[in-house]
Amino acid sequence: MEELYTLEKEVGRGSYVAIKRLPCSKPECIELYLQEIWAMRATAKNHVNVIALHSCLLQTGPRTLKPLTAGKLPGQLVESVLKGSVAKASPPHQRNHSPQNRALWVVMEYCDGGDLNHFLLSRLPDNQNNHAVVRQLCSAVAFLHSLGITHRDLKPDNVLVCVTSKGPVVKVADFGLSKMSPGVSEGELTRQHFSSTCGSDFYMAPEVWGGLTYTAQADIFSLGAMFWAVLERITFVEEGTTQEQLGAYVWKGRSGRLVPLGEALWENAELQLSIPIKFRRAPPLPPPPGPATCTLLLDMLAADPDARPTATQLEARVSCALEEDSH
Repeated sequence: MEELYTLEKEVGRGSYVAIKRLPCSKPECIELYLQEIWAMRATAKNHVNVIALHSCLLQTGPRTLKPLTAGKLPGQLVESVLKGSVAKASPPHQRNHSPQNRALWVVMEYCDGGDLNHFLLSRLPDNQNNHAVVRQLCSAVAFLHSLGITHRDLKPDNVLVCVTSKGPVVKVADFGLSKMSPGVSEGELTRQHFSSTCGSDFYMAPEVWGGLTYTAQADIFSLGAMFWAVLERITFVEEGTTQEQLGAYVWKGRSGRLVPLGEALWENAELQLSIPIKFRRAPPLPPPPGPATCTLLLDMLAADPDARPTATQLEARVSCALEEDSH
């Protein structure tokens, strides 16, 4: 990388650094990496709320880099990377080109605000910021769905933030689990079914929890769980961690276990969610969402995927609901 860029310092580790190195020593990981790159290329830097990919390079040795050919399909890209990535015993004079030295380098825009959890939870509640986040995420997902991209892992960890003088600019990122259906309209996308169970517990839709086939409408449920958490500042600490995260959930009886919304609705599709939450925790908390926003959240979190708004409908409804509740 030193031949192409001046590497000044490490700014962090994780999904929000400007340059990611994806090691290709394990062939089973390569397809996931390329899935992410392919989706990012498809967005072509055309939306301010989707992370921009600047370049992607394949490292074949300690100081050997070459750009990935832009015209190749995902399957062809996998094949080109795999050519030297399957572990073999290398002769001494070729050891510098062993699979351990192979990697994909992804150069993307740097987001100085970190992920959405860090950005919102490190600040006092701010309704203006919360509403900006909700509007921008709706716009980003509508854009992705219009391109035939279903994200399948929408959560605060996968939303990055750029801090500007006019407020936060959020960027949907991490397309490793995304699915692309080029050339389909949004209506066709909501009818295209996927079968792999993937995503993160507190944001997965009921149909995904149940192991059913599902459509892009699962993304709408994930957004609903995020929006509810953002607007009411609902947080949890995942078992085995100490990191507070944004996420909505259901209390499980006397045990006090936190049950993800999708799991609870899969077990009981008639479950009535209380939005806004009836039990208010200690301040500081933002004011609860208004009636129009609450109705929209309930529609996004419907157990029936067909009852949820599409991404395009959602973009228009969010603006109307926030404006109506502001009066």
